[in-house]
Amino acid sequence: MASAAGSLGSRLRNVVAGALGILQTRLELFATELQEEKLRLGSLLGYAAAAFFFLGFGAVMLALFLTVLLWDSHRLLALGVFTALFLAIGLIAALAAWRTTRQGSRLFAASIAELAQDRETIRPDDASENR
Repeated sequence: MASAAGSLGSRLRNVVAGALGILQTRLELFATELQEEKLRLGSLLGYAAAAFFFLGFGAVMLALFLTVLLWDSHRLLALGVFTALFLAIGLIAALAAWRTTRQGSRLFAASIAELAQDRETIRPDDASENR
């Protein structure tokens, strides 16, 4: 009887050790995904800031160049066209940003999928429960 209790105890320890190992692996996956997302967002923000600055500065310089070029004949037309163009581009960018925020993030998608797979593996079969 002592060996049966010892055997049961060792099996229980093995199950708990396996469950803790799976939990540790999943937590490490969560941490890795969080770090990757943080690096991706930092890179995205850096490139976006540089693009906004240089494209905006270039667009303003182009508008000034063409306005000065057309100063004697069509200066109001040039200013009106560039104003409409900049407002339209700004509106399109705002709509794209709004749509992107509505889509949500895929942060922890791989971890959630792995946890769902673990749950399916652990879940007993319906056929064996009905017997």
